[in-house]
Amino acid sequence: MNHEGHKALGFWAEKMAVACLQKKGYQILDRNVRFRSGELDVVAKQGEILVFCEVKARRGQGTGGPGEAIDPRKQTKMARLAMDYLHCHPDLVDLECRFDAVLLWRVGLRWQTEVIVDAFRPGW
Repeated sequence: MNHEGHKALGFWAEKMAVACLQKKGYQILDRNVRFRSGELDVVAKQGEILVFCEVKARRGQGTGGPGEAIDPRKQTKMARLAMDYLHCHPDLVDLECRFDAVLLWRVGLRWQTEVIVDAFRPGW
């Protein structure tokens, strides 16, 4: 897939993920929060829990399932980005934090979506 195709899939996947999260009661605070070291896909609140959510989509099984992309290196990066976010939003520092993932993958002509609550716990 070329860069533009990958970008379009990412945009669509994040839009679908946000809709799915909202249906589950998440309050979306931010999307595509960029820092020098990377980007947080979705930042939300679920009740009094601050949720940093990674969105991963795969069109087919050739590159593995979408969850496989959230490896230990990605988890460490997300934890670092979450700390950067909290540094910029001191009003949220006292909230409990959680890392969720929204996985989207194609089965035939249909897309499947799964929200993994508490997908990983960083060692911070």
